[in-house]
Amino acid sequence: MLRSATAASLLELIRSRRAKTGVIGLGYVGLPLAVEFGRAGFAATGIDLDIRKVNAINEGRSYIDDVSTEHVAELKAANRLRATTDFDVLAELDTINICVPTPLRKTKDPDMSFIVTAAEEIAARLRPGQLVILESTTYPGTTDELVLPMLEKGGLKGGKDFFLAFSPERVDPSNRSFNTHNIPKVIGGMTADCTALASALYEGAISKIVPVSSPRVAEMVKLLENTFRAVNIGMVNELALMCDRMGIDVWEVVKAASTKPFGFMPFYPGPGLGGHCIPVDPFYLSWKARQSGFEARFIELAGAVNGNMPHYVVSLVSEALNGVRKPLNGSKVLVAGVAYKKDVDDIRESPALDLLHLLHDRGCELSYTDPFVPELPGSLWANGVDLVNVDIAKATPGEFDCVVIVTDHTAFNYEQMQRAAKVVVDTRNAIASPGPHVIRLGAARPNPVPEMASTH
Repeated sequence: MLRSATAASLLELIRSRRAKTGVIGLGYVGLPLAVEFGRAGFAATGIDLDIRKVNAINEGRSYIDDVSTEHVAELKAANRLRATTDFDVLAELDTINICVPTPLRKTKDPDMSFIVTAAEEIAARLRPGQLVILESTTYPGTTDELVLPMLEKGGLKGGKDFFLAFSPERVDPSNRSFNTHNIPKVIGGMTADCTALASALYEGAISKIVPVSSPRVAEMVKLLENTFRAVNIGMVNELALMCDRMGIDVWEVVKAASTKPFGFMPFYPGPGLGGHCIPVDPFYLSWKARQSGFEARFIELAGAVNGNMPHYVVSLVSEALNGVRKPLNGSKVLVAGVAYKKDVDDIRESPALDLLHLLHDRGCELSYTDPFVPELPGSLWANGVDLVNVDIAKATPGEFDCVVIVTDHTAFNYEQMQRAAKVVVDTRNAIASPGPHVIRLGAARPNPVPEMASTH
């Protein structure tokens, strides 16, 4: 039972699909959400400062693999999806979802600037009866400590005049089994009315709703999910370093351990963490813990292990080149895959960027191949130079001194890579039948890397 008449009025708009929904930020999270609102029968408006995204949507085109152009075109034709760069549209919306980036500063502190800007734009136009939901991943307390006071500056009271909740995004780009519609939605409202209204909104578009007692609980849920992955990946990365020293194939170890039907979940080593969540979220949690006088030593240790993996890969490249009597300095090295994840075009926090920087500093002549990333401006990686995608199918035998497999895209032809390089370093166990000149991360070799134990 809702406590206020304002909440009851908004609930009726939501249930009758007459509520006008809006999404600030039209990236991997915002666009799929706006599309789901549109498919559920709501009129959805997307707001983004990137005119290219706005134009694409208004022309009925998708720019994200997880959203089909067909769906965008259908919703645009039915007047259930539109986009704009004008924040004045916020005044006419009934619900507003904030789906903006939350990166880290160089000091590993949270960068709240995008959330602050979005909240300021909403606050300038806030009216009674609106529902605001923050989806951007952030530290526990952001909703009630940062966003709520900003929205209340004009005199309206949260939970009475307007309604506020946090619901963490759980998008997994390129996942063909789970998408915005069928991933359960965790919701924590400032009040019971806030939770009820946010739940009613999502119930029209999402298959399962999971209400929790507060925004802080919902904020912590997201951080737990990604910290769980980061810590376990850190553990298996350290195990890979250990196996290297002991002459054991870590990939065989993980495969065999995975046969246990209980008490074990497989994680796999790699060249480092990437993407907009897993490398970032644990630092949000450890930062907030420090504000409370608590040191998250376990989490920060995992971050250190994962952060040092690109350095270990450089040592593998050096070892591989030594095997063919080549120094790092002056060698032609091709990085295969600069996206952070298989079969996506997102390079945010990609370990390939760190690897490129380290190899560049050591004098390597660099190239890259990635079917999803046609160009890589030097501004996107430290001390970088502009690079363009290389078609490895056109490479001559032995054209590169070393190929480093960083991202195991489905489209890659690993036989071509082995022909095109004198040696190959495989950080993903991507090559099913590696030839004699392939070195795999974490695999048994006659002469393991001697300096690897000092990575943290």
